[in-house]
Amino acid sequence: MKKIKILTFTTLYPHPGHPTLGVFVEERLRHLHASNQVDLKIVAPLPWFFLTHPRLNPYAWQGRHCPKKESRHGLEINHPRYFLIPKVSMNLAPFTLALSTLPLLRRMIAEGYDFDLIDAHYFYPDGVAAALLGKMLNKPVVITARGSDINQIPRSFLPRQMIRQAAKEAKAMITVCGALKKSLVEEIGVEPEKVTVLRNGVDLKKFHPQERSSLRKRLGINGPTLLSVGYLIERKGHDLVIAALTSLPGMALLIAGDGPLREQLQSQAQRLGVADRVRFVGQLPQAELIDYYAAADLLVLASSREGWANVLLESMACGTPVVASRVWGTPEAVCSEAAGVLMDERSAEGVAQGVKAVLASNPDREATRRYAEQFSWDNTTQGQLDLFHTIIDPTA
Repeated sequence: MKKIKILTFTTLYPHPGHPTLGVFVEERLRHLHASNQVDLKIVAPLPWFFLTHPRLNPYAWQGRHCPKKESRHGLEINHPRYFLIPKVSMNLAPFTLALSTLPLLRRMIAEGYDFDLIDAHYFYPDGVAAALLGKMLNKPVVITARGSDINQIPRSFLPRQMIRQAAKEAKAMITVCGALKKSLVEEIGVEPEKVTVLRNGVDLKKFHPQERSSLRKRLGINGPTLLSVGYLIERKGHDLVIAALTSLPGMALLIAGDGPLREQLQSQAQRLGVADRVRFVGQLPQAELIDYYAAADLLVLASSREGWANVLLESMACGTPVVASRVWGTPEAVCSEAAGVLMDERSAEGVAQGVKAVLASNPDREATRRYAEQFSWDNTTQGQLDLFHTIIDPTA
């Protein structure tokens, strides 16, 4: 069968200045590429503004030295720049993104890569820009919704209207959980038959259990330990996990991530008298994060919103059960005692109660791993291939 030529379009993709950005997109594409049924190239634009400062425009700052073209895992990645005024360009971003990328796509077509479709990840501004590019280049577009692009951004009037128009123009849409499809249909007005649910998977070879005694000793972990992973911002709920320690005597907490709230979270731990039990390990590459997953007793995810949180599956694949807030796609990922528990409420008390419940049930770590094994990437990859073939050749 002839390979499908796919042009993946997304601003959420790892690069040298931000190696953990959009790793969930990269993972899905790596497994799609490994099917050997697609010819795949990636366009991952980076924001540009003539004033670059880490506080004023962190994403532009991170990408300032990124090459215009690179290769990762055998995939070609292009990084054109698009104009983005910090804090005020939200309504203009789809247009500057599309117009800045159009010359590159036309050049790629002229040089022989006449792709069959545009595969866009994240609905706004990426999906809206992709719909504009699809119209200009006469190419079908598939848009994947991933979380805040549907459960947060459409609260703004103009982005909501642009998302609705892009959904009308797209040939198909993918959501990473059923909850996001429900929102697209009921709140944005998308036709349900245009939306396919293809949840993220987990690389079961990469994320796996380890011998814990020597691992914990190497990482300096003693006694029962929680792990909280994610960017240090309010919606990730690290503050709730820190506060929960006051009700969990003897329990330590590792926080993996970096971000603007680090000093505030450190001050909170001091104020609550638990600073000696909280360790900030910083932003970790996946190769190191795997060790922390395997070494911890529980992962806690106290987010206020998540589309489909990969950290849950990664932890469970390492044999570590989870405690998570009951938001969006999380109940679809945590639905077995072997997986862990969902909090009754998103609060410090809810975190503490969830932790106590998992410790009381004491799920077998091998059972937790077996639960995670149902979430391999195989079904997601096949679902993408089936959808793409249907779009390119509806009569096949």
